[in-house]
Amino acid sequence: MSERIHSGAGGTDRARTVLLFVLVAVLILGTGFVQSWNTALVILNMGLVSAIMSLGVNMQWGFAGLFNVGVMGFVALGGLAAVLVGMPPVPEAWAAGGPRIIGALLLGAGVIALAVTLYKRMTPGRLRAFLVFAVVVVGFFVYRGLLDPAKEAVESVDPAATGYLGGLGLPIVLAWPVGGLLAAGAAWVIGKVALGLRSDYLAIATLGIAEIVIAILKNEDWLSRGVKNVIGLPRPVPYEVDLQQDPAFVERAASLGMDPATASSITVKLGYSAFFTVVLVIILIAAQLALNSPWGRMMRAIRDNETAAEAMGKDVTGRHLQIFILGSALLGLAGAMMTTLDGQLTPASYQPLRFTFLIWVMVIVGGSGNNFGAVLGGFLVWWLWVQVEPIGQGVMSLVTAGMAEDSAVRDHLMDSVAHMRLLTMGVVMLLMLRFAPRGLLPER
Repeated sequence: MSERIHSGAGGTDRARTVLLFVLVAVLILGTGFVQSWNTALVILNMGLVSAIMSLGVNMQWGFAGLFNVGVMGFVALGGLAAVLVGMPPVPEAWAAGGPRIIGALLLGAGVIALAVTLYKRMTPGRLRAFLVFAVVVVGFFVYRGLLDPAKEAVESVDPAATGYLGGLGLPIVLAWPVGGLLAAGAAWVIGKVALGLRSDYLAIATLGIAEIVIAILKNEDWLSRGVKNVIGLPRPVPYEVDLQQDPAFVERAASLGMDPATASSITVKLGYSAFFTVVLVIILIAAQLALNSPWGRMMRAIRDNETAAEAMGKDVTGRHLQIFILGSALLGLAGAMMTTLDGQLTPASYQPLRFTFLIWVMVIVGGSGNNFGAVLGGFLVWWLWVQVEPIGQGVMSLVTAGMAEDSAVRDHLMDSVAHMRLLTMGVVMLLMLRFAPRGLLPER
């Protein structure tokens, strides 16, 4: 009898999952029919990237209960990877100060390593404190003395167009796993320092370090051009202008009743969709296998009762570090994919609202602890984020249709359209927490 009940519940869950994903597909397809297919594909592509980000946060929170509010820092590291891997090097900048910058960075790493070694191997006391302090202070000034002149030399090389070292000039797709590795490395450093703290202190630590990463990207022009942005990133798909100049493509577009410009734009976006879908499916399969494995059951047991897990001999901090690194790697991977899709790195655009709050809304709405719920939340919340403003514009136009043009009420209502996104996300969160606190697809 219990097996039949369990089987029936499982069938209901699967039907609910399929129904909700069909609903999201209808929303995206409806956008194509009502607005344009270009708009629908833009939503689809960013939905795919958002789903990967949501899976990363779901691993940390849904699997292990780790409260990471530094999402944008790991996403930004992925964006930096796209520049470091995909953009060509700038020979003049390298000649002006590249080797000196590399030497200064190696020196800085050596100073940190020496200070840590002294701290660990020397007996506690005044001598240890003095030597560690001396190494850090002297090393800092030597490091800055080498780095600052080299930075100025690099940033003075055609600053309007370059002013930075550039990258390796490799295929941009290689930047995606590199972005994951950069974020994983940062997560290891953060985790070694902060994972022993209480959850609220972990949240503060991750937020602070994320802000540090963004500040570095904004101010270190030699690395990322700062607020001047890096544009013209290479693509894994053809350029629209190249397709429009291809006679065979123009002929195929004409046979479908489409003009070359529209057809080329849709073709490029479909190319991105294919790449991103493959990545998402691979990650989702791996996440499901991990969740249903003994490792996944252990992670959830640690999440539910750390004290009992420690009593059973589990290394709670070690497992937390492991899952923190894995989730952050997904965020870095998604960040590199998003920067590839945008074709540019704009450090000023990495705002907490977009890359932390919004991703958390996706996880909560979809269903924390459920991988399919995280993916569903990524698509659904992103569709809402894009479509709420035009829908709000239409609603407000309908509401104010009978009001005078100089009506203060009308002006106020029309001006409030710009805030519809924030209002809608807040209302969605409140409704979910009140009526479905476990999300649309709860953990089973």
